[in-house]
Amino acid sequence: MSLDLEQLKKDHKTSYFAEEYERILGEEKKVNDMVAEDDSLRELAEEELVNIKFQKEAIERQIEEILKKDEEEEEFPNEIILEVRAGAGGDEASLFAWELAHMYERFAETQKWSWKMLSDSSNEVGGYKEATFEVKGRDAYKMLRYETGVHRVQRVPSTEKNGRIHTSTASVAILPIRKKTNIVINPADIEIEYSRSGGAGGQNVNKVETAVRLIHTPTGIDVRCTTERKQLANREKAMQILTSKLQLLKDEEEDKKYSSDRKNQIGTSDRSEKIRTYNFPQDRVTDHRIRQSWSNIPGIMDGNINKIIDALASGQVGEEEEEE
Repeated sequence: MSLDLEQLKKDHKTSYFAEEYERILGEEKKVNDMVAEDDSLRELAEEELVNIKFQKEAIERQIEEILKKDEEEEEFPNEIILEVRAGAGGDEASLFAWELAHMYERFAETQKWSWKMLSDSSNEVGGYKEATFEVKGRDAYKMLRYETGVHRVQRVPSTEKNGRIHTSTASVAILPIRKKTNIVINPADIEIEYSRSGGAGGQNVNKVETAVRLIHTPTGIDVRCTTERKQLANREKAMQILTSKLQLLKDEEEDKKYSSDRKNQIGTSDRSEKIRTYNFPQDRVTDHRIRQSWSNIPGIMDGNINKIIDALASGQVGEEEEEE
């Protein structure tokens, strides 16, 4: 195994092992130099060299395990940004967006993940026009990565007098926060706006412009972060979200380009793709990508989505036809 010790020493996870490996290499060199000067010591040296070899192999295995775990975390990071946005359907769509956010928050609680609101835009009925959350926890992206897309609800709104079933939509975006990214943002492409944060937080929140909004002019993507107490922290978090959104945009373009060549795909990460319908009158949730349905909508909306998550992870396509 070839090790880049200088690079490994820069990582706090591997620095100790790299330094120990370097020390052992020094011991190995001393033994070999000793044999070169006095061949009569070869037999004794060979025994020492076998011991050194075992030590090197043990350290190599430990470093390999750490690097493998880092690779897995890079592919499936434990930190994500979850965004919900009301679609077609007015107030009913905003209420559904709120319910979806609640569903994921409850699911996060069962997984013992942390859940933090970064920004929200509510309306008079208490629904979300849009809202952004930070989720941290083991396998957060791995478990929720297939939730990106358009979610559709069919039900009779409380304001409907004639008992008609309405169809509304809300979109969900799952944005992984990666330590490494190939997205480079030109500072000249960003417009920054500052404002006062709303909601709870004391006098400081109301008087100081801590809320930050970033607009990426080439794409029109805008990001808002309001919940941190300091402007700099909000700006850093907003930049992190913007980078993730640009990465998602790039991934969507790549998915569309190569989707015909991909086998067994559940679906792309396209946020415009209709992925699931929540039919309240029939007590049925249908995922159109794998053509499977589940009952008990009250339980599902309260965060009991494990069966859906597991089915998507397995990629098993059911026998039901996609509902139009």
